[in-house]
Amino acid sequence: MFRTLLIANRGEIACRIARTARRLGIETIAVYSDPDAGALHVQAADRAYPIGPAAVRESYLNIPRIIETALRAGADAIHPGYGFLSENPAFAEACAAAGITFVGPPPSAMRAMGSKSAAKALMEKSAVPLLPGYHGNRQDPAFLEDQANRIGFPVVIKAVSGGGGRGMRVVNARDEFAAALASARQEAASAFGDDRVLIERYLQRPRHIEVQVFADTMGNAVHLFERDCSAQRRHQKVLEEAPAPGLSEARRQEMGAAAVAAALAVGYVGAGTVEFVVDDDGFFFLEMNTRLQVEHPVTEMITGFDLVEWQLRVAAGENLPAAQSEIAIFGHALEARIYAEDPARDFAPSVGRLALFHTPAETADVRVDTGFTTGDTVSIHYDAMLAKLICHGPTRAVALRRMGQALADCSVVGVASNLDLLGRIVAHPDFLAGGIDTGFIAREGETLLAAQVPPPSQILAIAALAVLTAELTPVNGDPWDARDLWWLNTTPARVLEFRDGDNHYPVTVTRDGDAWRIGEIICAAQPLDAGQLRVSLDGVHLTVAATVDHHAVTLRYGGQTWRLTLPDPMAAFDEEEDAGDRLVAPIPGLVTQILASPGDRVSRGQVLVVLEAMKTVFRLAALADTIVEEVSCATGEMVQEGQVLVRFSETETMNSGS
Repeated sequence: MFRTLLIANRGEIACRIARTARRLGIETIAVYSDPDAGALHVQAADRAYPIGPAAVRESYLNIPRIIETALRAGADAIHPGYGFLSENPAFAEACAAAGITFVGPPPSAMRAMGSKSAAKALMEKSAVPLLPGYHGNRQDPAFLEDQANRIGFPVVIKAVSGGGGRGMRVVNARDEFAAALASARQEAASAFGDDRVLIERYLQRPRHIEVQVFADTMGNAVHLFERDCSAQRRHQKVLEEAPAPGLSEARRQEMGAAAVAAALAVGYVGAGTVEFVVDDDGFFFLEMNTRLQVEHPVTEMITGFDLVEWQLRVAAGENLPAAQSEIAIFGHALEARIYAEDPARDFAPSVGRLALFHTPAETADVRVDTGFTTGDTVSIHYDAMLAKLICHGPTRAVALRRMGQALADCSVVGVASNLDLLGRIVAHPDFLAGGIDTGFIAREGETLLAAQVPPPSQILAIAALAVLTAELTPVNGDPWDARDLWWLNTTPARVLEFRDGDNHYPVTVTRDGDAWRIGEIICAAQPLDAGQLRVSLDGVHLTVAATVDHHAVTLRYGGQTWRLTLPDPMAAFDEEEDAGDRLVAPIPGLVTQILASPGDRVSRGQVLVVLEAMKTVFRLAALADTIVEEVSCATGEMVQEGQVLVRFSETETMNSGS
């Protein structure tokens, strides 16, 4: 076994790898970019080395820098985690050239599966089921359109390289094809440096089911059953489970055998995932990920094996730790990905400081994998995933109940999150029944993405208690500075004007002995640790996550998040005028494309600027028919949230709206 392991990654996966390595007695070495100097993965390692600035191409994707650091640190092996360099054959080759073991598959296997079209051709030879489609090298638009017509609409256009739903477009009719192809190619070129695409039949309501495979250097290969990853938004996974609900044992064995055949076909070594789309007609090969997957913990939960330990043992030349006959399913597990994103804004990533980040205590059946803690900053430069919450139970029903409870015990303050969405998913009747398809979240958006309803009186009372409790702490220990509404010989009243968007909720607060009267409710509160508040409402006691950050109050109770604000007396002097004459950046990001010039007449909905941030592409469009007056950004420029990108002719905008 290795003595020293460098982890060429960051965040929760780096922390997770370090945990297993430490258990095996392996010294761990972390690498970090400038903004990650105080990150959790740096603290989790035995040693940590800087590798460059925030931009990933100058740090986490900088192969020479990482190899140089590994040699300087005396690393025997490098674990790439997932993402970044994990599926880069050139990195694996650079490790070998430096005499360092790469914990992953051979470069030949990565190359074979790195191109979706080449992988599908190889799978066809190995008798792995494929969807009807075109996977060839000819890429002229007219030919591709003819191929789509031959396959029959709807079809899906996919980037040959990469994954994560990028460079992917669903086309329902021939007259939509040309625009969709151009858009998919542009995104693929930006994300992967390769604009080639393939075309396949689009299944209307498929399930996304993947199989975990493992192989060693002795020619042994096994599968560790399947995971259902059908809960997706924008073609990216949100919630996974194992085993797949409703899958027959016969289908399970078929898919497992096909996945092992795929691994053997490329001479695979290590951990890999073979992904399939599944419907009533059968299962069809989608792609193979030549690395550990984000959702691997659910497989660990139902099999009892540590897959990172398996990776390390196989990379060290050992046999697989178990034969196929020794691998069995125990119970059910689910994983929820907690993202810093705003589902109400089409899942736009959210950046900023985590004023509070609370997750439930870990037990044998509840696990939290994270790279963040309270006080950390969610940066524009990296993935928006804050944590993975994994719950296990003897049955799916028990695992679901534990997941619902665990989600309700999470709090995220300072950035938007998808916590409420996750809670609604695991409580939805269709999800409870099992066997949802990949269109579930989009189709059930009215329920899952419902806007926040007006806060009930109890929530407003708790918000007032949170504000009052925060104010009760005397400044510099001086009791005369405490704002507790204690006045001599009188009972003063105070009105707190809570706001939720354009809605105003005035709350009147008075003293009532040692308690408060808030509206008609007699209340009291006691602060606890981790942003928790113990409150009493007319004698009913409950614990709520409550945080006051400047003029914002965030409450989380019953699996629902409430964000309310109080008026800032200085804000009235600093309000922006109506921004109808400009296009502004909704989030900090990189300008990847500008599609307009000064003097251009543009139409409402026409895309003018393409912005990329945290693995998300934003196509910013004109809000009205108008004329471009000024373009104040450039391709390749990093812009800040709220920065003006395009200005329009004020006269033309006013006329178009009349």
